[in-house]
Amino acid sequence: MLGADNITTFRVSLNTLGDGFIEAIPDSEFTRVRNAQPSGMKGQIINVPVLEGAAGTTRIARFGWKNQHASLISFSADAYLNEMGITSKLQPTENTHDGLSVAAFDTVADPEDVFNATNPFGVDVEAFARFMRSTKVPPRDAATINTPDVVAGGSLFTSVGCANCHTPTFTTAPVNTSFNGGKFIVPAALADKIIHPYSDLMLHDVGTGDGIIQNGGSSTMNKLRTPPLWGLRTRSRLMHDTLDLTRNNAILAHTNEAEPVIQNYINLSTTQKNQLIAFINSL
Repeated sequence: MLGADNITTFRVSLNTLGDGFIEAIPDSEFTRVRNAQPSGMKGQIINVPVLEGAAGTTRIARFGWKNQHASLISFSADAYLNEMGITSKLQPTENTHDGLSVAAFDTVADPEDVFNATNPFGVDVEAFARFMRSTKVPPRDAATINTPDVVAGGSLFTSVGCANCHTPTFTTAPVNTSFNGGKFIVPAALADKIIHPYSDLMLHDVGTGDGIIQNGGSSTMNKLRTPPLWGLRTRSRLMHDTLDLTRNNAILAHTNEAEPVIQNYINLSTTQKNQLIAFINSL
């Protein structure tokens, strides 16, 4: 219906490479990182339902621009429904607009993703989650990582305050740790790993919010999850709405919670700014 949607926004698809490691981060790591953040820049942690767990199972959110999910099975089921229109045992109801029936256009019985004893939440939904868990983290650029400008830029990244929210380091849980209501047991390939996502994976208001509430109540309206910067060198369009085309413009788009950091960046010399951007381009 014309005018029925009162909020519109652009959102770029998030990189899912290495998300298995992010799923394997224990909740205690989030509280550790948040406790170390400066006053006024502490990320918002929200707990969200784990769809494949027993009723009432929750965990600290870490996936999606608004931290919609904490598990990759839940994330997968959500993507199947909202991006491909495929219902599953975890998301069995078709999306409709203004209550209009889809029966005339979709005659496949719900849930459309079949499930069985081996794949109780959906054959395709679980295969997609396994695929994401098996992907490697985007590597640093081996050709530039040890160059003087990149090394200097890495120091500036920390000293001006970028690392307050774009957290360099997390450690995943020990092998056989049980998460997601017992539906995910951390395998050796993901366990006890030091990873460098350059994100605290929490919600912040840096002046680029889209006014949409998806989880966490009204306080999250203008907040977005800090996106991991690993693999950033492969992206030519930046920020959640893809509207910034240069690293410098994307940095300057930050404000509100990030304002002290941006002022530090503005006060850098041109050489230092270029070094910091060289570091970002090595990720």
